[in-house]
Amino acid sequence: MLGTPEFAADPHAAYREMRRQHGSMVPIDLAPDVPATLVVDYRTAVRILNDPEHFPADPRIWQQGIAEDSPIRPMMQWYPNALRNAGAEHVRYRQAYTAAIDGIDLHALHSTVEAIAAPVIGSFAAEGGADLISQYALPLVFETLNRMVGCSMELGQRVATGMAALFDTVNAAWGMQTLSEALLELIALRRVEPGDDVTSRMAHHPANLNDEEMLYQLVSFYGAGLEPMQNLIANALLLMLTDERFGGDVLGGSLSTRDALDEVLFNDPPMANFAISYPRQPILIDSTWLPAHQPVLVSFAACNNDPAIAGGDRTGNRSHLAWSAGPHACPARSVAYLVAQNAIDQLLDALPDLELAVPKDEIGWRPGPFHRAMVALPVRFPTSSALNMH
Repeated sequence: MLGTPEFAADPHAAYREMRRQHGSMVPIDLAPDVPATLVVDYRTAVRILNDPEHFPADPRIWQQGIAEDSPIRPMMQWYPNALRNAGAEHVRYRQAYTAAIDGIDLHALHSTVEAIAAPVIGSFAAEGGADLISQYALPLVFETLNRMVGCSMELGQRVATGMAALFDTVNAAWGMQTLSEALLELIALRRVEPGDDVTSRMAHHPANLNDEEMLYQLVSFYGAGLEPMQNLIANALLLMLTDERFGGDVLGGSLSTRDALDEVLFNDPPMANFAISYPRQPILIDSTWLPAHQPVLVSFAACNNDPAIAGGDRTGNRSHLAWSAGPHACPARSVAYLVAQNAIDQLLDALPDLELAVPKDEIGWRPGPFHRAMVALPVRFPTSSALNMH
């Protein structure tokens, strides 16, 4: 089971054992009575990701056999969005979604992140310590996403509450309802009063998405942005604070923030196991028969560390699969890089003497089949070092 605390504590040992026992295709259970196959071989993963004909992302036949209250259902079930469709529908959704993201002004986004980061850092700078996930990465990423989609503070708060419940798979149905109500209000507003934002661009795109389709592209945007981006920031900060290659004084370190982000995307990608597809018919891959309509997940974390491709210094190497590949590859990678890099640089600029408040091996990891996420990232710093806040 990928969702256990034992797996979360040391996933790489688990991946090595899986590879030793099963080769490239590993039979797993995503939840009780929910069998799936996990791909842990890099080349096989690339082949599957680039073959939507045999491996479509549409789960509708599979989910007929999944209980309504299954904890993984909300993360995997069909929605009218680019992530969960194949063929012409996928193309239509993807065009609107990608155009909306491509319209983000990266130069302006840089200033936005800076403007959001300063007060967030200011909120804990005098305390001498903080949890960089709940007090920094989460509020910063969330506010950045809200601004990108054109969401007010009040609507954003409701989106946040719904999203948290959805990702923790506890009150998922309630979370989805809370999230949907807030976003439908936003969509109605942006249809009438368009602005320079993702929602407006999508609402007025020639693909002509209806309200429900708009809703699920936005859910997908928050889903792909919120958890993965805060975890990318946190995982990179953990690396930079504990690895001497980034310098005890991070600013004097030999490797850059961008190098840290790429290393995390290789070793501890925030979405560790995802890119789910559902073979149309039984198919033989690497001498393993995959049943029709049963989920196949790509383990980005395992594939990136496949001994067949791993080796040597990978600084500057961006061949990892953390953004996925093929027709469902992440369309927002330049946005994500920019937000994560800026968020980290702003923090380290303001608090250069930041250090972990606990030994690295005491950091806890949240169980869950899809993400690679710390429970918390506690740090401490001299309060005087916060004086150089802009």
